[in-house]
Amino acid sequence: MKYDEVVEAIFVSRLNRFIAEVDIKGVRHQVHVRNTGRCMELFIKGAKVYLEPAKNPDRKTKYSLVALYKDEMLINIDSQIPNYVAKEAIYNNKYLAESLGEVTFLKSEVTYGNSRFDLYYENNHLGTKGFIEVKGVTLEENQVAKFPDAPTTRGTKHINELIKSQQDGYKSYILFVVQLAPVNYFMPNDVTDPDFGEALRRAKDKGVTILCFDSVIKPDSIVLRKPIEVRL
Repeated sequence: MKYDEVVEAIFVSRLNRFIAEVDIKGVRHQVHVRNTGRCMELFIKGAKVYLEPAKNPDRKTKYSLVALYKDEMLINIDSQIPNYVAKEAIYNNKYLAESLGEVTFLKSEVTYGNSRFDLYYENNHLGTKGFIEVKGVTLEENQVAKFPDAPTTRGTKHINELIKSQQDGYKSYILFVVQLAPVNYFMPNDVTDPDFGEALRRAKDKGVTILCFDSVIKPDSIVLRKPIEVRL
C-alpha cells in the first residue's frame, strides 16, 4: 500500500487521542493522528514523523500523522492501513496464499453474529469460506511484536466470535500485521490485557488459524512481507 504523498515533520506533542502538534519547516501545525491507541512509547518530542496531506481541502486538520521513527526504527502507526495491506497481500503475497489458497471472493466489513469482521473470503477450489480479522501491531519491546498496547474488550469479543464461526463450519483467521521492522517473533501482551491473550490461545485450540506477518516499511508505503513466529 502506497500513499500518494507524505510530508516530513518533527513531533511536538499529542494534544488528545485524535490531534497532535508537529513542526513543519519551523511552522507549528495541528494534525490528525491515525491511531487512537496510547502509543506512549512512540509519541516522543523531537521524533521524526511523516504526514499524509488531507484529500479534503476544507478539513480542519490539513495533515494526518501516519508514520514515525522510534530511535532508528520506522513505524507505520496508521490504524486504517492494515486492512488495505491485508487485502493486497491476499492476491500478491505467496506466503499468505499458502494458507488461504486461491481466494475467489473477498468482501470487507461483513457482519457475523454480534461482530463485524474485517474480511470475508471464499475459496471455491478448496470449498472453504470464512472470516479474517486483521490487527495492526505497533508495539515492540526488545524486537518482540506485541498486541494490544491497551486493553481491548472489542478485540476479545472478535476472537470469541471467530471461535463460534469456526464451530459453525467456517475456516477463520486472525492476521496480525506488524507495522514495524525488524522483529523476531510475536506474542500477546498478557501484561496489558490477559483476557485477550487467553482468548487468543483458546482460539488456536478451537481451530482458528493465527498468522503474523512482518512488513517492509517506508515513509510512504507498507507491504506485507513474510510470516513470523507466533508464541502463545
